[in-house]
Amino acid sequence: MTSSSPVATRGKGLLLTFICIGIFMVYLDSTIVNVALPEIQHDLSTNLTQLQWVIDAYALVVACLLLTAGTLGDIFGRKRVFLSGLVGFLAASVLCAVSPNYEFLLVARVLQGAAGSVMIPVSLALVSTTFPEPAARARAIGIWAGIGGLALAAGPVLGGVLVDAFGWQSIFWVNLPFGLIALAVLISRLPESKAPGRRRADVVGQILFVVSIAALVYALIEASARGWSDSVILAAFAVAAVAMAAFIAWELRQEQPMLPMGLFRSPVLVVAGAVNFLGLFGLYGSIFLLTFYLQQVNGLSTTETGVRFLALNVSIMVFSYVASVAAAKFGPKVPILIGSVASAVGLFELGLLDPGSGFGEYWWSMALLGAGVSLVGAPATVALLSSVRPEQAGTASGVSNTFRQVGSVFGVALCGTLLIRHLGGAVPDAVGGIDMDPATRQEAVSALSHGDLGVIGQLPARLQGPVMDAVGPIFTEGLRIGFTTAAIGTLVGGLFALIILPNRKKQAAKAAAAAAATAPKVASDTASR
Repeated sequence: MTSSSPVATRGKGLLLTFICIGIFMVYLDSTIVNVALPEIQHDLSTNLTQLQWVIDAYALVVACLLLTAGTLGDIFGRKRVFLSGLVGFLAASVLCAVSPNYEFLLVARVLQGAAGSVMIPVSLALVSTTFPEPAARARAIGIWAGIGGLALAAGPVLGGVLVDAFGWQSIFWVNLPFGLIALAVLISRLPESKAPGRRRADVVGQILFVVSIAALVYALIEASARGWSDSVILAAFAVAAVAMAAFIAWELRQEQPMLPMGLFRSPVLVVAGAVNFLGLFGLYGSIFLLTFYLQQVNGLSTTETGVRFLALNVSIMVFSYVASVAAAKFGPKVPILIGSVASAVGLFELGLLDPGSGFGEYWWSMALLGAGVSLVGAPATVALLSSVRPEQAGTASGVSNTFRQVGSVFGVALCGTLLIRHLGGAVPDAVGGIDMDPATRQEAVSALSHGDLGVIGQLPARLQGPVMDAVGPIFTEGLRIGFTTAAIGTLVGGLFALIILPNRKKQAAKAAAAAAATAPKVASDTASR
């Protein structure tokens, strides 16, 4: 057959390479930005709440549009949709790089997320159609999936080097040359494909879902500045609840719903989704908090920060594959329980950090968190796939990925809000006894209460040490609240798994084998925001 000839094989390998380059950029921009946040904060004069939006605007759009994005490729053509997403992603990257202010950057990040949400599911469909033979398809999907783990590991280190050498804008400019090359190759060589049959996008359901999740995230993030009882925050919570109720009612009436509600009749699916949600909540909440601890409290450079994150990222890469093997051998329940406890211990230990704690004191906590999240993620997906009919596996996997993405959004939102709330209540008293003029005190208190420890470097030299000594412990106390909240959530997920997940090793092993191509993907989904 022509498709198996060396020339055809090389052609397919070239297509896979450049499809993966596109996906690598999408995953990279969910991790590379974290280490640049303090530089963005200083350059664009933003506070910690606004930096939460820089991260969550991207992840939120990806989470909300993921279920619909694959359908667009089926309707309009996968090549057309993927390349449109790639062009949009590159254009949005340029806008991010030239952002003159926070508002401009925020809009550009939303556009990046929208384009990236299209590319992720459509790229997997392209890989599947490019490699129709089962063995070749499995290998190709494994490579595609491994890109997420690679981006996770490369993001903080590459971001640190780029920011130190060229400034934070370079983390967005780096997408342009690789993206343009990929675009040129795929335009000329990638064949078009569509799904058989007639499908339609659930536009109303998509809008309601976006409104609900966006309103809830807005309330969680902005509550730190406005207060939990503020009328705007209460209104946002109400909008989120009403929109979600309307979304569920709408989906129940549709022949081709974006999110089939019948799947949630399975308690196993609900628990697996909750476990994934809580696991990613803790992971990305901790990444957000650790970035500020390492750079603003311990004074590390972005490169030094990125290198330290390898303890977390390499652990995720390794244990993502260990987890799928463990699920096949022991069933999903055992690795989920072990992973939940490991994650909780890692998070609790990270909550014990003090100003100036050395890498030797916390690297193992980061590695333990990475191992725990991975031991939860793949087995939870195996349990989820084993709870639905084979023809529902694709939809169920999409639901699982959505839970994970939404969990990452909420992790950053809530952990950041808890930190800011703690700073706002404790900072004024902490610096009250330090001798400084009223104007300087007011400016410093305002900035420090919003998480901007960079303002300390702008104070007179005689004040810098005393202010950092006063505020550093308060900052780590705020971190402890976020880490503890995440750890408790992880343990709750493990408890749900203990009570509800069945001990059906053979069925779980069968599901793990059927999901062999999906398990590596779970690793990439863990890496992605």
